[in-house]
Amino acid sequence: MRLTKLRGVTASNTLKKRKIVDPSCSLLFFAIVLSSLVFSSQAQDRDTVSGRARTRSSVNRQDQKISSDLRDELAHLSQRRQTSRLSQSRSFIIQTEGTVNTEHLNRLQAAGARIERTYGRINLVSVRLPLERVASLVKDSSITFVSSDRKVQALGHLEATTGATQVRSLVSQLNQLPLDGRGIGVAVLDSGIDESHALTGGGRVVYRQDFTGQGNGTDASGHGTHVASLIAGSPEFAAGAYAGIAPGANLINLKVLDSSGRGSTSALLAALDWCIANKDAYNIRIINMSLGSLAVDSYLTDPLCLAVRRAHDVGIVVVCAAGNLGKAGNGRKIYGAIHSPGIDPSVITVGAANTFGTNERLDDVLATYSSRGPTRGMRIDENGIKRYDNLTKPDLIAPGNKLIGAYASGGSLGIDHPELKIEGAAAPGAQLLSLSGTSASAPVVAGAVALLLQANPNLTPNLIKAILMYSAQPLKGYSNFDQGAGLLNVEGAVRLAGMITPAVRSLRNGESMLSEHGLPESQSSNIAGENCFWSKGVMLNYCFATGDGLMSKWQGAYSLGPILTDTVTYRNRQQQIDENLLLRDQISVTQGIGIPDGRTLADGVIYADGVIYADGVI
Repeated sequence: MRLTKLRGVTASNTLKKRKIVDPSCSLLFFAIVLSSLVFSSQAQDRDTVSGRARTRSSVNRQDQKISSDLRDELAHLSQRRQTSRLSQSRSFIIQTEGTVNTEHLNRLQAAGARIERTYGRINLVSVRLPLERVASLVKDSSITFVSSDRKVQALGHLEATTGATQVRSLVSQLNQLPLDGRGIGVAVLDSGIDESHALTGGGRVVYRQDFTGQGNGTDASGHGTHVASLIAGSPEFAAGAYAGIAPGANLINLKVLDSSGRGSTSALLAALDWCIANKDAYNIRIINMSLGSLAVDSYLTDPLCLAVRRAHDVGIVVVCAAGNLGKAGNGRKIYGAIHSPGIDPSVITVGAANTFGTNERLDDVLATYSSRGPTRGMRIDENGIKRYDNLTKPDLIAPGNKLIGAYASGGSLGIDHPELKIEGAAAPGAQLLSLSGTSASAPVVAGAVALLLQANPNLTPNLIKAILMYSAQPLKGYSNFDQGAGLLNVEGAVRLAGMITPAVRSLRNGESMLSEHGLPESQSSNIAGENCFWSKGVMLNYCFATGDGLMSKWQGAYSLGPILTDTVTYRNRQQQIDENLLLRDQISVTQGIGIPDGRTLADGVIYADGVIYADGVI
């Protein structure tokens, strides 16, 4: 992938180290003095792309309503000679003022747009029209934002190494059944699922629908079948050697990717809209998205982010792959390459760890390809200045390197890459595939979420996210931009979920949410014979909160509707904790998360190993 170096920019910010006084936490946190980070109250007076200052009068209100990639295309329209190609219709995603209604559709049609699909539950419309008509389209005050129908693509010993083995003998509070995710619906938005495979068949798929237009839910790629097997692979196959994290969960097969592992934003939006409409019919509590597209827009306007946030708001946990852009071709680390919709603060964004195939965790490291934060979605403010989101992501990491799962019969992955197929199981419906990537680590976390929900069905998406981060194990030598809160710990997360009262949603802010005993004195888990210490913290947008109060007291931030990571506000560069969301007396917060080896962030630019990455271009 081509590296773009930004010229004429110098770093003038200073980096100060500060150790947080918390002996139970093994991480070192760094306070970064970043005068131009997004929570700064003062605007910078330069454009980070061209270096030219822009005045308030030069800002066109319509520019703010068009995605940056479309603005670039429109700016070069006059320079293009192939006008016949420009006049060809293409697909766009339209955001409207308020709920999409007949008046909106009529006005779009009057402007020359052909309506492709409306997404009533997420207030979006996909249309077709020539590119040159976009500029006039946004003059309509009822249209708030226009973006391309971007392409999305797949991003590529579990029980023992994650601690899932320890919870198999436990029973859920509600129905006294072994914890295997049974009854929990997991929507897999991917390339389809091969239901004839021994790992993913046997009635695990309770519903199937194709959103690609190919007319079937079969998996011609093999990606979706592999992902589904990591979530709910049968323990009866190969004596349970390749069982999923939640083998009792129900799979909802929503096909959004074709045989090459590619799809469109519009197809993905349709599947998300369907999930929201049918969540009760199939008890859809989790959506797994082992796919994504390059982040262009801010999470505030990105259509995929808007859609996953709507799913979150109705009580669905959305798990997303972080992406596989953690290093350049020359091996240098890259920061700031989290994919959309993993850039949204409402979802659980998962990076990948390399376990080296061992159950022990002392040798586990961050997979070099795993995308690192911060998020680089961008918006143009009223002064024409680029504002990057710069949120701390991923949220945590999970095993994702060379994971063995089901291979869909005839899938293109195995045909194009026979070296990925596992020898010894030649019969159709029993073949296996080894894949690496955050595509593989995300379903591991989705399976863990199913276990938490079976253990305590009243947990909210925000509380589940907090539990997973609080119980995660920080790996030494990595910042929060690398690993989030740390490595997934299923045993610790399930144990915490079991401590929380089933009546948790009826609590008021500050009331105890522990059903019986308090938190354990030693907040750690024994996994594969090792004592793994919890992070005891929760990542917020720009900081890391620690303290027992996060798990002992109900926080308003855990309710349905709010976004957990938006609970810290910044005013005049001073960090303030909203008293209705987090308890000041039991939670400490450190401002800023450091990147090791002297890399810093400054005014929309990421500095890494002497190479400058800017504007979301890698």
